[in-house]
Amino acid sequence: MPKNAILGDLEQAIMDVLWTDGGALTVREVLDRLTARDLAYTTVMTVLSRLETKGVTTRERDGRAWRYRAAATRESMTAQAMRGPLDDLSGEDRQAAILHFLSEASADDLDAVRVAMAEVEAKGDRPRRRR
Repeated sequence: MPKNAILGDLEQAIMDVLWTDGGALTVREVLDRLTARDLAYTTVMTVLSRLETKGVTTRERDGRAWRYRAAATRESMTAQAMRGPLDDLSGEDRQAAILHFLSEASADDLDAVRVAMAEVEAKGDRPRRRR
């Protein structure tokens, strides 16, 4: 999966379909599940092809059609998107960015961070040390 895969609105909607289904879908099956949008078959085909080029999806041949599936889980891709910008920062800048992010987080988000940290520590999985 690419380091910083940023998805457009339609790309995100298509990925939501693939994540929700959990299997490999044809262009037609994806189009049929995008009921809230009036899209052409070729539009969905183009976007799926672009997502495959970005490494966000994989595809496999099924007769004359391609079947597409998400290359990673929604959680994994979201975590990578959040972590990606931090990888480009030096230690002090990274810490400042994290502190700024947390200072603007809601109480619910901070509770979620606390719960996640407790789970990581309980598993004995220490976060990887950055630069």
